[in-house]
Amino acid sequence: MASRADQLASNLSLAKFSQATDLKKRLWFTLGALIVFRFLSFVPLPGVDPTALSQLYSQTNGGILDIFNTFSGGSLSRMSLIALGVMPYITASIVVQLAASLSPQLAAIKKEGESGRKKLNQYTRYGTVGLTAVQGYFIAVGLEGFGAQQGMQAVIEPGLLFRLTAVISLIGGTMFLMWLGEQITSRGIGNGTSLIIMAGIVAQLPVTLANLLKSGSTGAISGLLIAVVAVGLLGLIAFICFMERAQRRVLIQYPKRQTRQGIMQADRSHLPLKVNTAGVIPPIFASSLLLLPLTISQFAGQTVAGESRLGDFVLTLNQYLSHGSPVYMALYGLGIVFFCFFYTAVVFNPEETADNLKRNGGFIPGIRPGKNTENYLDYVLTRITVIGAAYLAFICLVPEFAIARAGIPFYLGGTSLLIVVNVTVDTVTQIQSHLLAHQYGDLIKKAKLKGRLR
Repeated sequence: MASRADQLASNLSLAKFSQATDLKKRLWFTLGALIVFRFLSFVPLPGVDPTALSQLYSQTNGGILDIFNTFSGGSLSRMSLIALGVMPYITASIVVQLAASLSPQLAAIKKEGESGRKKLNQYTRYGTVGLTAVQGYFIAVGLEGFGAQQGMQAVIEPGLLFRLTAVISLIGGTMFLMWLGEQITSRGIGNGTSLIIMAGIVAQLPVTLANLLKSGSTGAISGLLIAVVAVGLLGLIAFICFMERAQRRVLIQYPKRQTRQGIMQADRSHLPLKVNTAGVIPPIFASSLLLLPLTISQFAGQTVAGESRLGDFVLTLNQYLSHGSPVYMALYGLGIVFFCFFYTAVVFNPEETADNLKRNGGFIPGIRPGKNTENYLDYVLTRITVIGAAYLAFICLVPEFAIARAGIPFYLGGTSLLIVVNVTVDTVTQIQSHLLAHQYGDLIKKAKLKGRLR
């Protein structure tokens, strides 16, 4: 049976949306921030030749850089100020969260509450600057070395000044995106970092669809295969929506309490445990960890190729870890499974939940409060996390494997599709929550007005 909140949500209309002033301000702010992000993707790095740069990207087309370029909204192919996107920030946050779970000192800081969270965020920012500097330096070196054998340079004036300028520009672009994401989270709608990644993926969608239709018109791909891809995408979207709403409800019972009428009654509620508790975090984390060394090796390979055994090793590494290769798919799948369990353990703490239930007098029928409740919650959470990890690995790996084997120029793979659908559902849910809060506020105002009239 639907709750009163669900019944109220079903009665929401566009008329209520027009009356929600605060929600409209948040939506306009989010839209403006995403427009700024798209404008920045067209601002190139100083000292880069666009013609030679387009040839660089065409030579690496179909590799790992396509994923990076998709997440950055085409910024990497244009080598803009935000070419690295928010991936260094995500990688730094992974490192800080792993360190907080392993280091007693950082774990103590994490338990300090809001002040501890601010300290960890500051460490994440420092790590973002360091990672962006390392990646930016190798990108600058790779741009200088590209085209040397063909007698052309992607950089107009190579040298130390260009490397320093490129590193500083990339650091500034990434830090600005990080700040923009935080502003969207606090003053807009949805998670800012996820929305920036989704905006980059959606911005590449028209180009991807145009390439797919062009391949179909020229006969490179059959119309039947395009129809199968379209039907498969619709099926995956429906499957993702179903799995994201799936949850395991644990029955919680509270002892009988005295009411105003003097009747003793017991309260019952449910503890909802989502099948995919981690959301889109595991694919993003796994992608960012793979993109960090592969970006360095792919750009460095342009410089050291053919000069030493190191160059041969770099080229071999890029070949084995190319997009769609078995080694890349295996590492990507293992990363998704690992971060699914890791992030679920970070988000949901069975010991803390069991203590809160015991403190409030709640218990699970048939399970003793305390340690037994903790073990039961951990057991249930582990089982549903296995299903969630398998679901994420299937969604992210199977479409990309099929696209790579069929040779379809369609780079909206399972990871991108999962991010777009999940972020969209989360944003719509937050919009609905704001509308519900606005509707409840109107009801409270009307109740107060009636009370004054009486």
